Amino acid sequence: MAVPARRTSKAKKAKRRTHYKLSVPGMSTCANCGEMKRSHHVCPACGHYDGKDVKTTEA
Repeated sequence: MAVPARRTSKAKKAKRRTHYKLSVPGMSTCANCGEMKRSHHVCPACGHYDGKDVKTTEA
C-alpha cells in the first residue's frame, strides 16, 4: 500500500475540506410547511418563525 512521502500540511488539508459543506448554504426546511427558507428568518411561503405565525399571508 502506498504511503505519502510527506505529511499533508494544514493549508492543503483545509483547501481540500472547503468542499465539505451543504449544497445550499444557510438554508433549512420550514417546520410548518416544509419549504426551503433561510436560517433564522421568517418563512416566505407561510410566514411562520419559531413555531409562531409572524406574518399573515393570503392562501
